[in-house]
Amino acid sequence: MTKKRNRTRPALSLQERKFTRDARAAAKKLPAGTERHTLLQKARDGEAAAEIERLLSSPGSQHQK
Repeated sequence: MTKKRNRTRPALSLQERKFTRDARAAAKKLPAGTERHTLLQKARDGEAAAEIERLLSSPGSQHQK
C-alpha cells in the first residue's frame, strides 16, 4: 500500500511570488522613504490580489446552477 502525499497549491502563482520577492528585495536595499514604501505597498497589494483570486476560484465559493 502506497502512502498518499498531502499536496497543497501555493497561495500565489509563480509570477506573483517572483514579483513580490523582487519588490521586497529591492525595498530592503533602499533607505526608509517614499520609494521603499511604494515597493512594499506593491508587494502587499499583489499578495492581497492573489489571495482574493484564490478565494474566489476555490470550490467552496462556486455558485450552484
